[in-house]
Amino acid sequence: MPDTALQTAPAARPTTTLRLLLRNRLAVVGLVFIALWTLGALLSGLSPYGATQPGAGALLQGPSLAHPFGTDNFGRDLLTRVLAGGRISLWTGLIAIAISLLIGVPLGAFAGFVRGRAGGLVMRLMDMLLAFPSLVLAMAIAAALGPGMVSAMVAVGIVGIPEFARIVHGQVLSLRERDFVEAGHAIGLPGSSILIRHIVPNALAPILVRATLGMGYAILTAASLSFIGLGAQPPDPEWGVLISDGRGYIISGEWWMTTFPGLAIATSILGFNLLGDGLRDVLDPRLRTSK
Repeated sequence: MPDTALQTAPAARPTTTLRLLLRNRLAVVGLVFIALWTLGALLSGLSPYGATQPGAGALLQGPSLAHPFGTDNFGRDLLTRVLAGGRISLWTGLIAIAISLLIGVPLGAFAGFVRGRAGGLVMRLMDMLLAFPSLVLAMAIAAALGPGMVSAMVAVGIVGIPEFARIVHGQVLSLRERDFVEAGHAIGLPGSSILIRHIVPNALAPILVRATLGMGYAILTAASLSFIGLGAQPPDPEWGVLISDGRGYIISGEWWMTTFPGLAIATSILGFNLLGDGLRDVLDPRLRTSK
């Protein structure tokens, strides 16, 4: 009896999932925010002003038709810098989430499937990481690695590992008792094949939701590290750097230097959170049937 005959839990078709997602108004709003910032980041290179080019306008010029977001203390166009910063922030979030997924998912799956002392040791290590405030732990890791965007990506990625490990661990503990897993053992399939080909694919829904929600957190944490000098370094137009550059000008009335980068962070995080909530509603059959 081939392993393809195992009766795993039915997965929703991608077209069905997309159709249900587009019916969720808040998820659509989130998609719009994400699409706008992604498009802006991709098109930022078409701006007539360079993201690090001084003298694009008068120093500390307020929002105008020529410079909708105003200019900074070096005369750089702030709209160009915010859009270019979106490219850095979005890439930072994606790479950080990738690090968390590539390490956290295998650890959680291993701990949930083998259990015993080895699995318990892995989860106790995850509990130790969760015991530290996430931002403090990210700051410590970034400081140890040295200031820079790569350090920020690695730090944020490491901080996110325990969350994914615990989610996958719980899913595997539940799925390993299902009939299709027992059938796999009965026909002599290797444990690794059952885990990789049947259990983990059935746990993808909560992983996808957590990854989407985690993108917003990764962007915020990376911006926080850049704000205190542990992430991106000037003149890179990362959103945290832009807010750090403008904080000294709030009292003197140059509000646009912090307001627009702050709105960029807020709307991007809101977009990923709304999308994550929408995915949760669509991918969880219990939530679909209760509405």
